[in-house]
Amino acid sequence: MPFTGRKDGHLIAGQGLRTDGRLVFVVAMKRLSLPCLVLGFLAVFSAPILAATQPEAVPATAPAPDKSPAGAISKSVAVLTGVAISPLLGTGALGLYENWQAKTPEQKAALPWYAQWSFILPALGIVGVCAAKDSLGAVLPPGMKKPLDVLETIENKASGLVAAGAVVPFTMNSLSKMIVAQTHAPAAPVFEATGLATIHLGAIDYSWFLNVLTIPFGIAVFLVVWMASHAINVLILLSPWGAIDAALKTARTALLGLIVVSATLNPWISAGLSLIIILVAYLVAGWAFRLTIFGTLFSWDFLTLRKLRFTPAERMNKLFSSTQLTRQGVPMRTYGRLIEEPENGRQIFAYKAWLVLPEKTVTVKLDAPSVGKGLFFSTIRDHERTAFILPPRYRGHEETVAKIYRIEGGVQDAGLLKAWGTLRELFGGSAAKAQVG
Repeated sequence: MPFTGRKDGHLIAGQGLRTDGRLVFVVAMKRLSLPCLVLGFLAVFSAPILAATQPEAVPATAPAPDKSPAGAISKSVAVLTGVAISPLLGTGALGLYENWQAKTPEQKAALPWYAQWSFILPALGIVGVCAAKDSLGAVLPPGMKKPLDVLETIENKASGLVAAGAVVPFTMNSLSKMIVAQTHAPAAPVFEATGLATIHLGAIDYSWFLNVLTIPFGIAVFLVVWMASHAINVLILLSPWGAIDAALKTARTALLGLIVVSATLNPWISAGLSLIIILVAYLVAGWAFRLTIFGTLFSWDFLTLRKLRFTPAERMNKLFSSTQLTRQGVPMRTYGRLIEEPENGRQIFAYKAWLVLPEKTVTVKLDAPSVGKGLFFSTIRDHERTAFILPPRYRGHEETVAKIYRIEGGVQDAGLLKAWGTLRELFGGSAAKAQVG
């Protein structure tokens, strides 16, 4: 039930539920959401830059520099792309390789933290558990496997942040030092000809400045590729069958393996493949971003059991668009607000592209609406086509949603779709209809 009250002399608002005769207040968190988002953004982007400009130990087993900075750039691009495709597996494998290259105790002590056994073993262990989960998931019903899929989605987000804040700065810092070292190579005739007159200039280390320029670019490339790869985890959340999950995960792992194998044969081939992946990830960035937002809200609602402390609002609720609004220019799975205007007898969907651009609105027209009740989340449908996807917090509140938006078809159980329909909805339509009722 909605409520207003006072706390420490200030007016507060939120939702209330009566349990055992006591009123439990759930204070609205909207005031904290924007500051937390800004602080998280600054931490992800500023902390790696600050860390990379600090003095660090010289890698004990750094490979011999290439004959040109382009060779170092190609290797760095391959590393960034490979780690972004699968952050935990990529970071663990990279750390294992660097640890294997170190031969003496001094060399091992100089390795970064992700190349230490205290990180390598747990990281690869979690990867193994996820692989076993996907293998067994092919024969398990969705209700037993879906909570594990949620945990893996959260793990992929956490490991992505760790890799963006650690592996990317280390990689770009090594690249900067290599480029500066090659620029200051003794073979450079300008330094040989001028002698002592340029000794002070040649002693200046410009790698810190190069880090400030390259690290934001490296993080941007990493995030674009990571979002495209993370979309696979969200598709697994939407998929009703473990066989589809295993196929998606196998394809991603095979792509990572192809980059690694090509890097051992020829860094230029690996760099070319990485550039193709980056281009494709850039082209699908909007689709991947919307899936990432969907997966984040899905995981949060699922793990926190938000449906137990949530009540739909009377005139406006946040949800995701589906195929019904694509004809009006609204991209699939756009997060926005469905607004009921009883005085005008119409419904409006308001949304912001990338969540920050100016708000747009479209009029919603549903001829034969109904609410589809799914196992993990529900939908608003029109002629058996999904119009909106309700986050898991609405699970159990389908009757209330139908009443708020005057949905004459009421609440109906969603059923299983055929395999081809499921695949079509995963990549082009609403995967919400694929949930089991």
